[in-house]
Amino acid sequence: MVLVALLVVGATSLWLIARETMGAAPEGARLARMQRSPQWRDGVFRNRLPRVDGPYSRMVGEFFFGGSDFRTPDSAITIVPRTAADYREPPASGLRVTWLGHSTLLLEIDGKRVLIDPVWGERASPFTFAGPKRFFAPPLPLGELPDVDVVVISHDHYDHLDMETIKALTGRNARFAVPLGVGAHLESWGVPPSSIIAVTPRSMTRWSRSDGGSVRFI
Repeated sequence: MVLVALLVVGATSLWLIARETMGAAPEGARLARMQRSPQWRDGVFRNRLPRVDGPYSRMVGEFFFGGSDFRTPDSAITIVPRTAADYREPPASGLRVTWLGHSTLLLEIDGKRVLIDPVWGERASPFTFAGPKRFFAPPLPLGELPDVDVVVISHDHYDHLDMETIKALTGRNARFAVPLGVGAHLESWGVPPSSIIAVTPRSMTRWSRSDGGSVRFI
């Protein structure tokens, strides 16, 4: 009984630590829109293709303790530091992409800036003491990041959606384009609902360009 009690206390403590980073469950109009999706069946989204899952025990073990040979680079990673000064002038070609680690990309296209899957945290994890740790600090410090027009979130895994980074980006007049259901996380972290665009495969948003054209994000 003592062991069971300790396990319950430990699990509860971990849940309380990670609770905020888990975001919030969609409800109301947001949930209703999700339920209208053709991919929504039996209370959840269903993939169009069959899932291929490995052993859950292996996933948990690697997440917390590592163990795979391919997890660590076998040679040094060349880092090119960047500052805000590098982005004062738009790229001459109209297009520039800066990789900032993990899946984070700063895309500059036709005078617009798109930040994709921003993660500036030390770990891709709900915990500060466990989980995959980045190999190098972001080449561009978050405080040096220039203003962006839109932040695109591909999905809500921890190496693509980082709570502290999202909080830091809130209030910078950026709009957040996210898949159905992910907007509830952002709203729980303080992003205004008016700044959140729930994107489906058939929806898009336009930004006008100075030459009279438009930029489309699908």
